[in-house]
Amino acid sequence: MKMFPLQRAAAWSALALVSPAFVLTCAARAQQSAPDPPAPSAISIATVSTAGVSVSGSLSVADGRAVIGNNGSITAGDKTAHVHLTRGGELNVCASTQIHLSTDKSTPGGALMIALDRGALEAHYTPGQYSDVLLTPDLRILISPPGEADLSLRVNNQGDTCVDNHGDRAPYVLASSLFDGGAYRIQPNQRVLFEHGSLRSVVDNEQEPCGCPPPQPLSVAAAGTPGSNPAHPGQPLALNKSENKAAAENPFPLAESEGLQPPPPLSSKPAVPAGQSHAEVEAPLLYNSAAPPPPPAAATAPASQPEPALAQAPPAPKPHRSFFGHIGHFFAHLFGAK
Repeated sequence: MKMFPLQRAAAWSALALVSPAFVLTCAARAQQSAPDPPAPSAISIATVSTAGVSVSGSLSVADGRAVIGNNGSITAGDKTAHVHLTRGGELNVCASTQIHLSTDKSTPGGALMIALDRGALEAHYTPGQYSDVLLTPDLRILISPPGEADLSLRVNNQGDTCVDNHGDRAPYVLASSLFDGGAYRIQPNQRVLFEHGSLRSVVDNEQEPCGCPPPQPLSVAAAGTPGSNPAHPGQPLALNKSENKAAAENPFPLAESEGLQPPPPLSSKPAVPAGQSHAEVEAPLLYNSAAPPPPPAAATAPASQPEPALAQAPPAPKPHRSFFGHIGHFFAHLFGAK
């Protein structure tokens, strides 16, 4: 089709007027068709510092922090690991404790599942719409809204499970057995101990703490008046006698028996060096001449032993009489002499 110059100019003018509207329309459609970027809560459930902590599972590490996806394991070292939940709140994983985190990704803001084999854990967060689950080798513990969770949990090697549902606004906490059946509700501000993980043997007023031990204070400066046993910078402070007694009588939760701290290695150095006496005792010696002498100590008779059998002596030979001896024997026999 042949266009005249006047018609060609009109076509170019119309195209110039339509093109900006056409470009804007296409851009708007492209933005509507493109999927929205996922929210942070949909791609991770928690973050934790990697310093002194072992992490595994679905995660990514950047700038010294691990971002845990739908599931992951966290193992604390010799210090408490602080795990920040993406939905808000915090989990304190006590020393030498391993937990496994997972969530239901089919629903937004799904329930949180925390599995713990042994050790101790502290949970500080607000439960969501769905009940969270805390699993131990023997119990299934539900944490349901409403309320603010300030929960402490401890499980030792014998299966003894301590649960502390602290706070006046504590959530609804229900423990059920994985083997025996039955359920036990832990009331707000109640601390219970399930012996060997059984609901049939419950101490409903447990005295021992269930969470992490308080950190031992450190010496941060060498200035000031030193005591009798000062600590160098960076070293733990020496405890007084009352604190040492309390630590000896109540070693949990860092006691080796609870499994939260490995036992110390055996020392190869002998307790008493060779050539030194183990103990020395000083006692004064007193003498009084007017006092009667002490009775002699009775001599202990040696243990009786069977006497050896005496060999029978051979019969003595008869004496040999001479001629006069025979005459004397005759007269003695004649007169009745014996």
